[in-house]
Amino acid sequence: MTDATPGIDAIPAAERARAAELRALLTSASYEYYVLDRPTLSDVEYDTRFRELQALEMRWPALRTDDSPTLRIGAPVQSGFAKHTHLVPMLSLGNAFSADELIEWEAKLVRMAGRDVTDSGYAVELKIDGAAVALTYEHGVLVTGATRGDGTTGENITANIRTVRDVPLRLTGDAPARLEIRGEVYLPFDKFEQMNEARVRSGEPVFANPRNAAAGALRQLDPAITAQRPLRFFGYTAVLPDGRPPCDTQWALLEQLAAWGVPVAPHHARCASIAEVNAWAHEVEHTVRAALNFAIDGGVVKVDRVAVQQDLGVVGGREPRWAVARKFAADIAETRLLDIKVNTGRTGVLTPYAVLDPVLVGGTTVTFATLHNADLIASKDLRIGDVVQIKRAGDVIPQVIGPVPDKRDGTQQPWAAPVQCPSCSTPVAREEDGVGLYCPNVACPGRQLEGLVHFAARDCMDIDGLSYQRIQQLLDAGLVHDAADLYTLTVEQVVRLERFADKSAENLVAAIAASKVQPLSRLLFALGIRHVGGQAAQLLARRFGTLDALAAATEDEIGEVRGIGPVIAQSVRAFFDDPTSQTLVARLRESGLCLEEPEAQQASGTLTGAVVVITGTLPTLSRQEATALVERAGGRVTGSVSRKTTFVVAGAEAGSKLDKAQELDVEVIDEDELRRRVGS
Repeated sequence: MTDATPGIDAIPAAERARAAELRALLTSASYEYYVLDRPTLSDVEYDTRFRELQALEMRWPALRTDDSPTLRIGAPVQSGFAKHTHLVPMLSLGNAFSADELIEWEAKLVRMAGRDVTDSGYAVELKIDGAAVALTYEHGVLVTGATRGDGTTGENITANIRTVRDVPLRLTGDAPARLEIRGEVYLPFDKFEQMNEARVRSGEPVFANPRNAAAGALRQLDPAITAQRPLRFFGYTAVLPDGRPPCDTQWALLEQLAAWGVPVAPHHARCASIAEVNAWAHEVEHTVRAALNFAIDGGVVKVDRVAVQQDLGVVGGREPRWAVARKFAADIAETRLLDIKVNTGRTGVLTPYAVLDPVLVGGTTVTFATLHNADLIASKDLRIGDVVQIKRAGDVIPQVIGPVPDKRDGTQQPWAAPVQCPSCSTPVAREEDGVGLYCPNVACPGRQLEGLVHFAARDCMDIDGLSYQRIQQLLDAGLVHDAADLYTLTVEQVVRLERFADKSAENLVAAIAASKVQPLSRLLFALGIRHVGGQAAQLLARRFGTLDALAAATEDEIGEVRGIGPVIAQSVRAFFDDPTSQTLVARLRESGLCLEEPEAQQASGTLTGAVVVITGTLPTLSRQEATALVERAGGRVTGSVSRKTTFVVAGAEAGSKLDKAQELDVEVIDEDELRRRVGS
């Protein structure tokens, strides 16, 4: 019996050409979507082309190549994983836990290789907390994907690796005949949480953390299951069969990986000295990490020049001397959820929070963590008594990732959302979005405390010395009930309170009086109108100019302000229609507060209707000052250049926005011309 499957030569030329065209189109679309985050093909178009390629490959199986995008959906179930020997062993890294240890590490290298080390400089990269993999490419096509294993031999998980959307099945441009690209497969935090929420809804156990979930997904015997997991990939190195990288420096290698279409982790840098390395590590640990959507447990520091790397060699066949992991304080930890309590905020929103068995995470002892809302607690199936995972990075408020179900012993208790406000026992109401709960009682003690704390905050009325504890004192003593009461306080009243001396009482009363000059935008934000944040308050103040004008505006007129939607407009109108609010505003007016906005828009200013973008460093104006000039003249400042942009104000070191303006033929002016146009 002969094989009835037609060979490639028997397939019509038009069908072969169409399959090649679809492979190229879909591969490019995946790269734009998953790596560049700039999709040019809609989801519908992608799905249509994908199904067309699937149909062609089903009709003509010989058309399916090793780099076909259809392989990403998962191949037939495997019976097990074959062993795979890496081209070159995957080594471990030594650790440095402080700036001093990095300095000591460099000193050892200098004793071995002299000034070649310091002349080389360093390449520094994020240390992704994922699952290490090695990808073998032959003539630019992915042929094998393997786990790290013991460093020499891993498991062949090629079918699973092909389902990871940003792993290129074919490298872009020229590539060596054979090489191995190494990197980390990981799960972004947002996708991890969405996946766990879906598992809760379907009655499945949740995953403990993103790293374990990623590693487990890669070892599924059914690649179709792996394909359902939102895995991502970052590459960090490549080696040739002779053990050397294909570039002369690590920095050039990172650039080459990107040129091949391999995603490279952000925030990598080239440092000329170990002092620059330490500055980079400090910035990443204390600022950058908080904004990342994936887990890292440190940075990796590498001597940049490959020739120097070769001279330094490897310690005991296990660790390269020329690279070290600069480890950070853990930002994920496990602890016990002791209780769930609820805080009543300044606008009445009820926010549940976790009371935790104290645990060190991110370099800080954490006792409380936010839980956002009752629906999120239910979706994560959090129970009092659970062992939970806590995440903290930088200055971000600690958050509960989820429970660890394997550690339940039956004593855990489900939590019930409150039906009454914990501060005043008023029946709770549900937010317009159907998610949050809030207390509708404007006289609620919880709302009073949080509202006054917000009123006195730095970006509101900026009342120095009016701390959380002192506001609680004033409330307990019955001296204040709302913001207007602050302006009636006397030194004689305040000095009677505990821990107040004559001088501190005088300073507090003087600070309260000094806040009267704050502009309308600050006051609007301080009043705690539902949904009105600092930016919305500024937009309203600049548009209407005075509190009286805003109070007299209709809901439609408020909603017409650019950047103010119907929800905010309705909330503002409801605030000024409320008798309690009217009384409060009247008392603030009597106390002499400023009810005007000095930087109000001119109704018929020289830039009325203009859309302006500001980029680069201006000679004398800060970005905020330049924005104020434009807005006072009736214009609007936006963050991106488009065909709707009237002109761009460009200063020194203007970057991509200037390029975009020139590409779209948008007018570009300097600071002097801006001043001339606004009459300044």
